Amino acid sequence: MSLNYRTIVAAVTFAGLLSGTAFAGDLTVVSWGGAYTKSQVEGYHKPWMAKTGKSIISEDYTGGLAEIKAQVESGNVSWDVVDLELSDAIRGCDEGLFEVIDHSSLPPAPDGTPASEDFIDGSLSSECAVPNIVWSSVYVYDSSKVRNWNAPKTMADFFNTAAFPGKRGMRKNPRVTLEFALIADGVPTSEVYETLGTEEGLARAFAKLDTIKDDVIWWEAGAQPPQLLADGEVIFTTAWNGRVFNAVAAEDKSFEMVWDGQIYDLDLFAIVKGTKNLEDALDFVKFATATEQLAAQASWISYGPARKSSAPLIGTYHDNPDIQMLEHMPTSPAALTNALANDFMFWADNFDEINEKFNAWLAG
Repeated sequence: MSLNYRTIVAAVTFAGLLSGTAFAGDLTVVSWGGAYTKSQVEGYHKPWMAKTGKSIISEDYTGGLAEIKAQVESGNVSWDVVDLELSDAIRGCDEGLFEVIDHSSLPPAPDGTPASEDFIDGSLSSECAVPNIVWSSVYVYDSSKVRNWNAPKTMADFFNTAAFPGKRGMRKNPRVTLEFALIADGVPTSEVYETLGTEEGLARAFAKLDTIKDDVIWWEAGAQPPQLLADGEVIFTTAWNGRVFNAVAAEDKSFEMVWDGQIYDLDLFAIVKGTKNLEDALDFVKFATATEQLAAQASWISYGPARKSSAPLIGTYHDNPDIQMLEHMPTSPAALTNALANDFMFWADNFDEINEKFNAWLAG
């Protein structure tokens, strides 16, 4: 169900032909597909192409560094700009997979505030990446199939198969999955990473996952959870909040998000080391992460812009003036009641080891 805009946007608009092949001068921007990529195409790609007269090819991936590492190590780099989770941006920078970006060269806010002061505090933590959105992992249910008096309200409800029998969808990744398990098991959000950093805490998380393991359908691409729920394959699923919003606003689905225990994170743009289009890649990243473009993207999907100056420019959903986008952001007061900020340094330092254990648990 992932949407691919490579030929629709790049080739038709500027080359007048349909092709999936990158030509000299094309800028290849890689992201997560679906409604998220569409929001970037509308908010970043089309305006940049109109400004420069150049073309963008949009590729989809499912995250991680494996494909990027293979390109860099082989010297056959075909991706230029990649949208990444923060922990991957930091790891990739440490491993020499990305170009260094001079943050002082980023455009200031409209009132002249330097970019270093305008981006959300702590978000410019990698010298190789520039943040664009704040997004959140939540879980969701179909309110048309759940009686209001019995609607789930907490993370513990997700794991309660006695009260809520049925299949669950979860991302096939230890990140977020293990945090959710500990929150459901009663660990306060302020103590989740301290607990997860111990052998006992990790065992506790896996023990909690054991209680629903037979009821889990694992997903990998962001477009899958809304589809699993719409098809009735699961009663609950973890998901990225923007994908759920899109299903509600654009597809009229009766999905409800449970914000309790949400884990919010950043996505960032990085430039692959060895790109042949470095100048254009830098120009695109600067353009896409400017105040106005981040606000423009926010009219298409409910991910919060990474710049403070973008917030006042956020209005309504592009297709429905009755939907005020700020109310649906993971940074709204209601959503932050029992929220957890992803500890990107924890995952940058521990992902490989924990992922190995997670895969062994899955296989077992």
